[in-house]
Amino acid sequence: MVKKVPDWLNSSLWSSSPSSPPSSAVASPFEQPPRPPSPAVLSPPEPPPLAPSPPADQDPPLTQRIEDSPSGDRGDAFPSAYDVSRQAQLLAELSRKVVDLSELRSLACQGIPDAAGIRSTVWKLLLGYLPPDRGLWSAELAKKRSQYKQFKEDILMNPSEITRRMYNSTNCDTDDAKYERALLSRSEITHGEHPLSLGKTSVWNQFFQDTEIIDQIDRDVKRTHPDMHFFSGDSQFAKSNQEALKNVLIIFAKLNPGVRYVQGMNEILAPLFYVFKNDPDEENAAFAEADAFFCFVELLSGFRDNFVQQLDNSVVGIRSTISRLSQLLREHDEELWRHLEVTSKVNPQFYAFRWITLLLTQEFDFADILHIWDTLLSDPDGPQETLLRVCCAMLVLIRKRLLAGDFTSNLKLLQNYPTTNISHLLYVANKFRVQSV
Repeated sequence: MVKKVPDWLNSSLWSSSPSSPPSSAVASPFEQPPRPPSPAVLSPPEPPPLAPSPPADQDPPLTQRIEDSPSGDRGDAFPSAYDVSRQAQLLAELSRKVVDLSELRSLACQGIPDAAGIRSTVWKLLLGYLPPDRGLWSAELAKKRSQYKQFKEDILMNPSEITRRMYNSTNCDTDDAKYERALLSRSEITHGEHPLSLGKTSVWNQFFQDTEIIDQIDRDVKRTHPDMHFFSGDSQFAKSNQEALKNVLIIFAKLNPGVRYVQGMNEILAPLFYVFKNDPDEENAAFAEADAFFCFVELLSGFRDNFVQQLDNSVVGIRSTISRLSQLLREHDEELWRHLEVTSKVNPQFYAFRWITLLLTQEFDFADILHIWDTLLSDPDGPQETLLRVCCAMLVLIRKRLLAGDFTSNLKLLQNYPTTNISHLLYVANKFRVQSV
């Protein structure tokens, strides 16, 4: 017999629509109250095998409610007056000679309307890619995009081409000779430039060392959001987008040997590239790959230690970050914390590892991810603290089901988080921010 879904789960409080605007009652998550791998793939500990759990006959009484919370469906087909007003405020702020970043954060943290390329520009400002002074934008963009072009030429070049250029730069005195000689004879290839050379400075040796990482990146990029035609499929558009993601991740890995590439980085890059590629400004869209690279570097700088395997057990590693989430839940809902970690023995690493390292990109619809990131990127102290509060709010919002569950049912629920109202989720996360001050 099919179990009937509890009425409370069908409430509009838990519903979510990818294209819907936030409620006008949502408090700003950043109202100012008085007042942180190696080439190996980083993976969380494996949970014990799940055993089937008996269905609950009925839901237990809800013992705690988030008061003064906005409810109401977000399924409007057209932008609300609130959305239109906020869009006008954002455009007004972006049109100023010098953008007030504090005001911009205050507006953006409530969600950025999907219109006029606003999100693309705002994210670049929030990540520090664009300076507040509009007069510097053109020069800064030209400089960065030229720099990325040089990265591609230097880093993505095949060793055969590197060897040929080395020969031309040292042995060809005239333009005619430059075009006449394209290949080296065997006698002219030095030992260090030979494909079989094992020397540390050999471009071929480095090329073969990088092949494994490049193959991993290629596999992961092809699995990025398979439900979206933008990233997946046989169209030339999708393939060009995949190629752009690969280029960014390969260049990042080779420029950052201490971190290199870790599985899941493709999921963090995807929202950035998607937003920039969909900028209605054709020039900005054409340089989405370059812009996404620098913004990816900026974003990952705040989470770098979570990807360094040698730091896993340090005070700045991923396990320490997960422990902070556990402590945050204990502070705001000790009953739920005790049931999860003491009674049902659900190790937070089994679910929070993915939530934190992938910035929630696997837990929600893509449009909802963009809304959440509007808030994460707007935090003046960096996105990690806000991320932990959002993760804590995710637990509290399903506390009724968690308190009724055992290890098996709770782990399944947390690893497949149910659809929820994103505006309400961010509202609850903001309440935790205010209460903790």
